[in-house]
Amino acid sequence: MSLPASLTRSLDRFYEYLRSERELSLHTQQNYKRQLTTVAEQLLELGVSDWHTLDAAWVRQVASKGMRDGLKASSLAMRLSALRSFLDYLVHQGELKANPAKGVSAPRKSRPLPKNLDVDEMDQLLSVDENDPLSVRDRAMMELMYGAGLRLSELVGLNVKDISLSKGDLRVIGKGDKERIVPFAGLAREWVGIWLKMRGQLAAPGEPALFVSKLGQRISNRNVQKRMAEWGQKQAVSSHINPHKLRHSFATHMLESSGDLRAVQELLGHANLSTTQIYTHLDFQHLAKVYDQAHPRAKKTK
Repeated sequence: MSLPASLTRSLDRFYEYLRSERELSLHTQQNYKRQLTTVAEQLLELGVSDWHTLDAAWVRQVASKGMRDGLKASSLAMRLSALRSFLDYLVHQGELKANPAKGVSAPRKSRPLPKNLDVDEMDQLLSVDENDPLSVRDRAMMELMYGAGLRLSELVGLNVKDISLSKGDLRVIGKGDKERIVPFAGLAREWVGIWLKMRGQLAAPGEPALFVSKLGQRISNRNVQKRMAEWGQKQAVSSHINPHKLRHSFATHMLESSGDLRAVQELLGHANLSTTQIYTHLDFQHLAKVYDQAHPRAKKTK
């Protein structure tokens, strides 16, 4: 596409500024030129033929088009950064009063989802049949982390007084020192009970921590991570085991079974529902099935 001089004149001066004054590498200069040429072509398609008429609404359209074209968040951020730098240059040169790209940001980079264990893999990991105190402690920790969806820091921070076996709940202090009450039942409740009976064999007198190391003091985050990785290998689980994977497996399995995103949000202690949505990864087929079963207008009429 042939660009009008009203767009190319300022661009050419900017490229010369990058070369002679900022002394950027040839590779960086070419990146700027490639991104800004694409932006200029898109603006021309939108009816903008002069940089001085550009406003924030046009910049947002450029960002939206990049997203529609399937541009990765990192690539779109690079494009907007190049445009922002160029418009800053025009402001500095007195050709623009303000930079219309200042308030327009690229979407956040998507975080890779942690992989969860399926139910069979969880059963394989948790089939610990050794009855020495350390093995019982480790199984109780893993059962509780998977059974209650705890963060590693929450697990390590638990004290004996935070656990109520009779009620089947526990008190945890999450992010931002926020307290929540979490239910736990079944095997998690059973193995915590077994551990409490054996805990005195390891715990130092007066130690409040629920889970302790072989030295008798509160177990460390690193020790928990190390022990879980070792159990993954010992139980011949194919993927690497870490505490976060157990928490994520809890969230995924709970959501697949219940479909109740807000309840899972509460159990995980997420302040925002959007965090829970990122944290879980139900496939579309499952969501469609839940929709077909649950929505009153989705059911077929006879």
